[in-house]
Amino acid sequence: MQTDLQISRQSATLRVKVEETLRQAIAGGRFKPGQRLVERELCEMLGVGRTSVREAMRQLEAEGIITSYPHKGPVVSTITYEEAQQLYTVRALLEGFAGQQFAEHGTAADIAKLQAAVVEFEAAAESGVGARLIDAKNAFYNCLMDGSKNVFVRQMLTALHNRINLLRMTTMTQPGRLAHSIAEIRDIANAIQNRNGPLAAAACKFHIDQAAKVALEYLRKNAAPET
Repeated sequence: MQTDLQISRQSATLRVKVEETLRQAIAGGRFKPGQRLVERELCEMLGVGRTSVREAMRQLEAEGIITSYPHKGPVVSTITYEEAQQLYTVRALLEGFAGQQFAEHGTAADIAKLQAAVVEFEAAAESGVGARLIDAKNAFYNCLMDGSKNVFVRQMLTALHNRINLLRMTTMTQPGRLAHSIAEIRDIANAIQNRNGPLAAAACKFHIDQAAKVALEYLRKNAAPET
């Protein structure tokens, strides 16, 4: 029996663009944790149909970025103190491993891209906190994952980053954190460039541990009271 299995590439591309736009808007703080996402309003904002928005939100829900509630609909997910602890603990382990693997197995071209990502992050930081800064930080992590040469590390870290992006803008805007973050990723890149695997792993872990301290302190102070 013959069936039509052709897929519209244009439709798939549009869905991916909607996903990425919403993902970046949430990461950048355009939509806050706990904020309700109204389908009609999103269609108007994005200039796309309901099908594209629904498909994108289903994907973001699968990633844990959006949570749907009965009689309320989809909202931007929140992260509890305990969830953040677990996320950062696993992320420190994986990124430490990625940094060591990069230092030991990454190519010269990989290292050059990582150093360029550090330069862009520093420039983005000078221009202020915003979408460019989030993009630059994500580009650095993408280079780190690519250089590790481990597809499974990339898959797992991507999932963690998607959740942690809910907190990233918050942590980077805390007083003094951005300057420390720049120094920390510069240390990571330098350790990798020097092919020092253990030092690269330690630098990655230190960077995540410091980010975790800021995020957890923020969550501790701003936790919603139990009802």
